[in-house]
Amino acid sequence: MKNTVLLVVDVQNALVENNPFNKERVIDNIKKLIISSRKNNIEVVYIRHTEEAGSDFEKNTYGWEIYSEIKPVDNEIIFDKKFSSAFHKTGLEIYLDSKDTENIILVGMQTEYCIDATCKSSFDLGYNVIIPEETNTTFDNKIFNAKDLYNFYNYRIWNNRFARLVSIFELETMICNV
Repeated sequence: MKNTVLLVVDVQNALVENNPFNKERVIDNIKKLIISSRKNNIEVVYIRHTEEAGSDFEKNTYGWEIYSEIKPVDNEIIFDKKFSSAFHKTGLEIYLDSKDTENIILVGMQTEYCIDATCKSSFDLGYNVIIPEETNTTFDNKIFNAKDLYNFYNYRIWNNRFARLVSIFELETMICNV
C-alpha cells in the first residue's frame, strides 16, 4: 500500500455524540485502522468541518473538535473545510500530490454528504479510493433510515464505481503487507 493515506473525515464531537448508526463499530474500526496505519507508515490525514459562529461546528468549540478516541497525534495534519468535499478550497489535493499519493483509504462521517462528496472528488482527481466496511456512518432522516443510506451508498453507489469496498480484515492485511 505504497503512496497511501488514511483520510479521516469529520469524526467530530458534534456528530459522534449524536449517536449515528453503528457508532461503536464504526469508531472501533476507525481506531484500528489509525493504529495499523501509524504502525505501517501510512500517513493519517484528518478533515474537520468548520462553520460560522453559533453552529455546532464553530471553530474552537467542543463540537468542532475531532472526537477524542481518534484524535491526531504528533504532527498529523488537519485540513479544515467549509464544503462537503474534503478537496474543495482546502489545499488537500496539493498536499496529497506533493506526497505522490495514489491511494486514499476513506473513513468518517456523514455517508451521504461529506463521505460521498469526498469519494467522488477523490475518484475524479485520479486517486484509487478504498472504503473499508463499517467505517462510515450517518443518521436517520425524514425519508431514509441510516442503515439503508449506509448500505445504498457503500454497496450500490460507490463499490466498483468510485471506490473499492473491502473488509477491515482485508484492508489490515493489505496495510501490514506494505
